[in-house]
Amino acid sequence: MKSFSRSLTLTLATAIFGVGCGATEADSQPQMELSEDEKIAAEMGNLSSEQEALWDAVRKDLVRFKDVNVALAEGYIPVSGCEALPGVGGMGFHYLNPALAQDLVSDPFKPEILLYAPAKDGGLTLLGPEYFQADAGQGRPSLNGQGFDGPMPGHNPEMPVHYDLHVWLYKYNPAGLFATWNSNVKCP
Repeated sequence: MKSFSRSLTLTLATAIFGVGCGATEADSQPQMELSEDEKIAAEMGNLSSEQEALWDAVRKDLVRFKDVNVALAEGYIPVSGCEALPGVGGMGFHYLNPALAQDLVSDPFKPEILLYAPAKDGGLTLLGPEYFQADAGQGRPSLNGQGFDGPMPGHNPEMPVHYDLHVWLYKYNPAGLFATWNSNVKCP
């Protein structure tokens, strides 16, 4: 009985005061950096289960565009240099599919724009889709429960007043999955 009492006391003392003088469980746990995919999955985990399931399906479907040649073959064309805002972040290069950008419909599996950043090997790295709708007097569009940004003026003389929605499915964005600028995107 005495050994049970001593064991219980030791267990309680350890639970209350921790092991070692001033040590906490966090002190003894190795610090691991999450991968890009794990960080994005954690961001998507903050969404409703239905929203998360759709964006996960979109992420799996659009992975083919990691090869920019596939995007070119499917009608996407480069329409910008590498976009960045000093001190805020970047968006990268915009590849627009003109056929998809001409209507007021946004299909999550057919984004109007694909975003790319310069890769270390000299190629391009897919960052995610951007959904685009010209402002034709409609209300603020949304996709999978996420409202678009805008309306905003065109970024060049050929671009109309529009709404857009960035979704950082392949490059973690500390500002959030749907933030406009990504501080992890660097332009040369």
